[in-house]
Amino acid sequence: MEVLKFGGTSVANATAISRVLDIVDAARARGKVVLVCSAISGCTDELIALGALAPADREKAGKALLDRHNCIVNRLFTGKERKDVSQVVLDTYKDLMEAAPEDYQTFGELFSTRIIAAKLRCDGVNALWLDSRDLIRIDGEVVDEEGSFRRIRKAVADHPEVEVFVVPGFIASDSTGHVRTLGRGGSDYTASLFAAALRADDLQIWTDVPGIMTTNPKDVRSARTIPQISYDAAFMLAACGAKVLYAPSVEPARKAGLAMRILDTFHPELPGTVVGAFPRREKGCWVGIACKKYEEDSRLCLVADGPLDESVPGELRSRLERANIVLRGIEFGSPDHIVISLSHGDEIEALRTCHYICFETDDSVDVFLAGEGKVGQALLDIIRKTDNRINVRLIARHECEDEAFFREMFASASGKAVFVDCTDSETIYKWYVPVLEAGINVVSSNRRALSVPYAEFALMKRTARRMRRFLRYETTVGAALPILDSINMSANSADEILSIEAVVSCTLNYILTSGLPFADALRKAQEIGLTEKDPSMDLGGKDAVRKLLILAREAGIPLEEADVQIEPVDGSAVQPGQRFVASIEKDPAAPKGYLAAIRLRTVGPDDPAWNVRGTDNMISIRSAFHPSPLIIQGAGEGAKMAASSVLNDILR
Repeated sequence: MEVLKFGGTSVANATAISRVLDIVDAARARGKVVLVCSAISGCTDELIALGALAPADREKAGKALLDRHNCIVNRLFTGKERKDVSQVVLDTYKDLMEAAPEDYQTFGELFSTRIIAAKLRCDGVNALWLDSRDLIRIDGEVVDEEGSFRRIRKAVADHPEVEVFVVPGFIASDSTGHVRTLGRGGSDYTASLFAAALRADDLQIWTDVPGIMTTNPKDVRSARTIPQISYDAAFMLAACGAKVLYAPSVEPARKAGLAMRILDTFHPELPGTVVGAFPRREKGCWVGIACKKYEEDSRLCLVADGPLDESVPGELRSRLERANIVLRGIEFGSPDHIVISLSHGDEIEALRTCHYICFETDDSVDVFLAGEGKVGQALLDIIRKTDNRINVRLIARHECEDEAFFREMFASASGKAVFVDCTDSETIYKWYVPVLEAGINVVSSNRRALSVPYAEFALMKRTARRMRRFLRYETTVGAALPILDSINMSANSADEILSIEAVVSCTLNYILTSGLPFADALRKAQEIGLTEKDPSMDLGGKDAVRKLLILAREAGIPLEEADVQIEPVDGSAVQPGQRFVASIEKDPAAPKGYLAAIRLRTVGPDDPAWNVRGTDNMISIRSAFHPSPLIIQGAGEGAKMAASSVLNDILR
């Protein structure tokens, strides 16, 4: 038995509900499901406003609310099913208009869950709608857990054939049968009560953020997901203003020994946050910060996972005052958390400063390494010898993506974590966005991952900016040469790139400058491990085109592989003095404003490419601000050099 709760944004419209049903379908494959849902986004506030209107004004406002739900019905159903569900919605609306205005707010969950239950049945799922008003009772201001649990267990046991039980969250009733609420956010509480009553195998709280975060990401963009958190810490954050979880929902789960998983409906692949019986540390480390406004002041609650040193309030006060933030007060709320009082209007700046102090100034860096080939091994060797600030937490020892590796990284990453891709995988890039979404930085030496279709590349870059994480890949072109940084500086300063010419194929440059006959040079390049497993990939320019795409995109030019004219190397036609040159030339007539090509070119002593020998690389950049070319030349091959550049990307 799994209990899944979805909040208002998760069921906001027909598209969102379809996404929810996909998640429920996956859970249904594992066993029975209890599906607890909130009202559609904004509905409860609209119902409260509706109840406050004069009777003469309610009809128009109520009709707008009815239309919102009918719009969802029209998208989800057709034919007779649409007609039947529209009637259910209309009957619910009539009940609403006949209810006491103070009870209007209890109808949102009735609308949403009746629609969802009908959709499940329409899709062939054996689903049953349960009325939580009949099952959860409130005695005074406290839930009668013993009686409520007994009724919940009986309701489920009476229907062994049912696959999915659909339950409206938020609402209950008192001993007289009058409807009551469990408080704003009470759908979490409903789910926790059902999970505890049924001894569920899993309790999932699905929301619109990737778990409980170190603070509200709307206020602090560098906030990151907390992989795991104790019941006490989660309760404290929720009670002090963290809206991702309703504080009373923690206690039923704690009593039953159930872990709660906080997950993101819009990114179900992310691991979210696990709330469970995690032990306190002997010396507390910061977990998260919540902010809440009161009538007289605003308060920050800084929560740790164990007792804090008595000196912490003084240290925080000193650092905040140095940042010109005026405190009304700072004190321990308990040994595990500190409360800071501020004047209204000062809380966001104080929150950002506290987040920086607590989560962004640790000198150590946790590294999660994928790929233990030549570059990966060289990187590990350099770290062991030279830098004790880096903690290598986890290694995926093969050259492809490993789901278990990523799941473990998501569960354990904390502090300034960096995922390092030293593989040659063509598909591992699909994990970059989830990694960034989880608040983990990315460093890559894998040029295959950065030469994917431009839309995928742009999504990685946007996600890194949005999450305030870095995505660095200097090593993908020119090993340790500062090629990409040089292009990036021009692009970021509004300089216009006029042309780029680059000798970036170490393999072909070695062959062309070896002085040996072409076939002999190719054979030797294979023997020393310079070529791809299939040398035709080198001769066809595949490696060079990947590098050219990365160069172009760093310059802000959205090239695709199909935009590059490639002339493969024919060994029988090679002439002395030729170099395999990748080029980008500004051309307003071209579809993307630039012509891109990779071909053999005969060069003379005046050409920068003339002096490039062996496995060296060279790049020549001309721009509007710098018409005389910037030329960068040096070694383009070598595991140690590449590893040192990866290390620089990690630490800078």
